[in-house]
Amino acid sequence: MSGKSGTQGGHGRLGSVLSGLAVAVGCLLFLGGFVGGALLYQPYSVPTDSMTPTLDVGSKILAERVDGDEVRRGDVVVFKDPLWGDSPMVKRVAAVGGDTVACCDPDGRLTVGGKPVVEPYLRPGVGGRAVASDKEFSVTVPEGSLFLLGDDRHTSLDSRTHLEEAGQGAVPRSTVVGRVDAVVWPTKGLLEPPTGYADLPGGISRPGPFEALFTAIVAGCVLIFAGAAYGPVARRLTRRPAGGGPARKREKVGA
Repeated sequence: MSGKSGTQGGHGRLGSVLSGLAVAVGCLLFLGGFVGGALLYQPYSVPTDSMTPTLDVGSKILAERVDGDEVRRGDVVVFKDPLWGDSPMVKRVAAVGGDTVACCDPDGRLTVGGKPVVEPYLRPGVGGRAVASDKEFSVTVPEGSLFLLGDDRHTSLDSRTHLEEAGQGAVPRSTVVGRVDAVVWPTKGLLEPPTGYADLPGGISRPGPFEALFTAIVAGCVLIFAGAAYGPVARRLTRRPAGGGPARKREKVGA
C-alpha cells in the first residue's frame, strides 16, 4: 500500500514539475511574442478609403518598422511627407527610383519598365473592369524615391495628383515609417503578396515576423492555461470517495 502511495506521489511530483515548466515556457513565449511585436510593429488606423478594397477606412493595421531603403515594389507603406499632409498616409509602392512607370497599356494595366503589372487588388470601375488609372501618365522615378498609388485608383489622391511638382509626384524613401504587414481589425490577417511585381528586378518583399510572433503568443497562452489547469484536474481525477467507498460497505453486509 505504501508502494502504491509512493508511486502516486512520484507521479504527482512529476506532474507538478511538468505543469510548472509548461507555465514557465508559456510565459516566455507570450512575453517574447508580445515584446517582439511592440518593438517591431507600430499600429495605425487607415485614414481614408483610397486603399479599398485591400484596406477599408478605419481599419486597424500593423506596420513593420522598416527603413525606406528596404521597401520594394508592391509594398503597402505608411509614410509621412509634409507636401502631402501632416498625418501618416497609406499607399502602395508602384515603382522605385530609376523605374519608368506608365499607364495604361491596351488592357488598362500599369507598366513598369515597359512590363505590364497584374494587380488583382484593384477596385473595379464602371462596367466591372479594373483599370490601373483613369488618368494617363508616364514618369521616370528619381533615384531614392518611390511612386505611390492607392488601390482605389478612382478616388485616391496619390503620386498622380502631384505629377506637376518637383520629383513628379514621387516621395523620398526617407518618408517611409513602416511597411504594412497585417490587418488586425476587421480581422483579415496577413496582406496578400503583390505577386504581379515578382518578376521585376529585386522581386518582392518577404513577409514580416507577424505570423511567428502571433504563433508564439497563442502557444504561450495555451501552455499557461494547460499548466495552470493541471493541478485542479489531477486532484479531481485522483480523489477517492470518503469513508473507504463501496468496498467497505460490502464487507460489512457480508459479515
